[in-house]
Amino acid sequence: MTKRNEKDGPLDRAFAIVRHVADQRKAVSAAEIAKALSLPLPTAHRLIGNLEDRGLLQKALGTKRYVVGNQLVTLSATVIGAAFRTARRHAVLRAVAGEIGEQCEIGVVRDNVVAYVDSVRVSEPQGLQFNPGEAAPLHCTSTGKIYMSRLPERIRAKLCRALPLTKFTDTTVVDIHALMKVLEDTRQRGWAKTNEEYVKGVVGCAVPILSPDRELIACLGVSVPVARVSFAELDRFIPPLQKAAALLSETILQVEEDEGADER
Repeated sequence: MTKRNEKDGPLDRAFAIVRHVADQRKAVSAAEIAKALSLPLPTAHRLIGNLEDRGLLQKALGTKRYVVGNQLVTLSATVIGAAFRTARRHAVLRAVAGEIGEQCEIGVVRDNVVAYVDSVRVSEPQGLQFNPGEAAPLHCTSTGKIYMSRLPERIRAKLCRALPLTKFTDTTVVDIHALMKVLEDTRQRGWAKTNEEYVKGVVGCAVPILSPDRELIACLGVSVPVARVSFAELDRFIPPLQKAAALLSETILQVEEDEGADER
């Protein structure tokens, strides 16, 4: 009697398809998915159809090729947010906020907006305050700039054209060519900052939190009144933010007991 492969059931195959599509830099066809995963084409079509019905995969605009679906993007961001809401990781955020002396926050991108999943405030509220559960646009926040800067150039340009580039202040960058230049500078530098682009009187900066394979998980940022810290002075926050981001990167995939997390 042949023992059934416990990792070759329908759920395993569906997960393999999602993982394969997520790993690609471009949309892929059902035939390409079937070939890459050694699946019969009818099986691949059936599983892809089920995943598409559930929003985990979707067709790239105007094609029959597949990319990750909006429901999967939302779920991924929710899972990442939950992973950061532990006492151990909150302690890292609290420590860097105390070192810097300003509010620090962790943001992820969900449905093409920045969603904040944790924050620590160490001074009296002034100006913009990012709190868990709040959202902000991509084009005028440091976290959003980092996310967009890490996309392939063609996809980055397509996203810039698709986004509602609302002009929130006099310094909000809404010209697509100018924004693309900002994003390329951000990509080369590896971190981002904003100059009163979302709320007048508030500047900020952020650094990426990366997975072991150097994929973007989230961003760690700081928001501060420009009356206290100038746009040029933001650069001094980058080293402590990068150190804290590295600590968060080391712990994000670790399994830990965190019974006190809900008592914060």
